[in-house]
Amino acid sequence: MKLDGSTTAVKASDRSSPPQLRNRGRPALLHQTRDRRREADVPQPQAIAQRPLDALNFFLADVRDGLGPYLAIYLLTEQKWDQASIGVVMAVAAVAGIVAQTPAGALIDASKAKRALIVGAAVAVTLASLTLPFIHSFAAVAATQALAAAAAAIFPPAIAAVTLGIVGPRAFARRIGRNEAYNHAGNAAAATLAGLFAYGFGPIVVFWLLAAMALASVLATLAIPRDAIDDAVARGLGHGAGGGDDAQDQPSGFTVLLGCKPLLIFAVATVLFHFANAAMLPLVGQKLALANKELGTTLMSVCIVAAQLVMVPVAMLVGAKAEVWGRKPIFATALAVLALRGALYPLSDNAYWLVGVQTLDGVGAGIFGALFPLVVADLTRGTGHFNVSQGAIATAAGLGGALSSAAAGMIVVEAGYSAAFLFLAAVAAAALAMFLIAMPETAPGGAPQPAAKLSAQPLR
Repeated sequence: MKLDGSTTAVKASDRSSPPQLRNRGRPALLHQTRDRRREADVPQPQAIAQRPLDALNFFLADVRDGLGPYLAIYLLTEQKWDQASIGVVMAVAAVAGIVAQTPAGALIDASKAKRALIVGAAVAVTLASLTLPFIHSFAAVAATQALAAAAAAIFPPAIAAVTLGIVGPRAFARRIGRNEAYNHAGNAAAATLAGLFAYGFGPIVVFWLLAAMALASVLATLAIPRDAIDDAVARGLGHGAGGGDDAQDQPSGFTVLLGCKPLLIFAVATVLFHFANAAMLPLVGQKLALANKELGTTLMSVCIVAAQLVMVPVAMLVGAKAEVWGRKPIFATALAVLALRGALYPLSDNAYWLVGVQTLDGVGAGIFGALFPLVVADLTRGTGHFNVSQGAIATAAGLGGALSSAAAGMIVVEAGYSAAFLFLAAVAAAALAMFLIAMPETAPGGAPQPAAKLSAQPLR
C-alpha cells in the first residue's frame, strides 16, 4: 500500500509540475525517434545486395558449368564422336578446372575486387563455349573446354565469399540454402528453355541461351553494392580484422587439407562423391540420345529440370535445418541416395524410368551444394583461409569428377552402360561407409576446433 501511495504521489506531483518541466527532454527524444525512422527508411548496402545476390545465383547457374551435360550430347549427335573421346575431352576440361581451383580460392581470399573476378570469369566461360560450333578438331575442342573450366573455378569460392562478406557467419547457413535454391531454379529455367527451343532449332540453341544468361549474370553482379561486402569476413576473419594483403598469410596447395584432419576426411568424401556422381547424368543423356537422336537434347533438359526442381526445396531445407540436425547425417544421406541412384539406372532403359531415377540427383546434389561451404566455414572460422580451403577441397572434388568421366566412358565401351552405373554406385557406397566411420560432426557446438596449421598465422 505504501508503494502504491508513493507511486500515486509521484504521478500527482508530476501532473502538478509546470508543463515546461514535464516536457523537458521529450523534444530530444522525439528527434532521436525521427532520426532512427529516417535511418531505417534508408536501405543499407547489405539489404540492397540481397536481391542482386538472388539474381546472380539464378542467372549464373547456366554459366558456371559451361555447356555441362549438353557438351556430351552435342559431340555425340552433331560431331559424331564416340563415347570414349567424349569422356577424354570432359576429363581434360575437368583437369584444367582442378589445376585452377586452389589458386582461384587464394585469389578470392587476397582480392577486394570479387565482383570483377566473377564478371571476368563469366565472360571467359561464355566466349570459350560459343566457339565450339566453329571448331571440330579434338585439340581445339579440348582447349576451349579447358579454358572454360579454368575460368569457372572462380565461381564457387567467389559466390561463397561474397555471401559470407554480406551476411556474416551467423546468417551464412540460411543464406547459402537460399543461394542454392536460386541456383537450382536458374538451372531448371535454363534447361526448360533449352529443351523447348532445341525441339524446334536443334542443339545449337544451348549456346545462345548460355550467352543470354551470362549477360544477365554480369548485370546482377554489378548491381551488388561494393561496400556491402566485408572483405575480412569474406575470407573467414572477424569483422574489421586485418585484410591479409601479405602474401605470406596465404597457405599453398594441399597444406590446407593436411593441416586439419576433418578437412582432409571431408576432401576424400568429396572426391568419392564426385567420382560416383559426375558421369551419371552424361551417361543417362547418351542413352536417351542414342534411343532418339531428335529428342536427345530435349530429354536431357527434362532430366535436368526434374532434378533441379527437387534441389530447390532440398537446398532450402538444408539451409534451415543444418544447425539443428547437424552436417554429418545430412551429408551421409546424400551419399546413400547417390548409391541408390546408380543401382536403379540399370533396371530399365525406359525413358520415363531414367528421368524418374534422375530426380534423385536433386537430393544428393542439392545437399552437397548447400552443405559444402558450411562444413568448410565450420573448420576454417577465424583463420582467414576460408576460400583457399574451398579451392583445395574443390580441387579434390574436381579430380573425382575428371576420373569419373574418363573411367565411365571406358567401362561403357568395354562392358556397357549398366556396368558403368553399378561401378559408380559401388564407389558411392564405399564413400558412405568411410564418411560414417571417420568424419566428425562440424556444426557449432559439436565441431572440432580448426587445426593449428589452419590458424590465421602464416602456414609453412
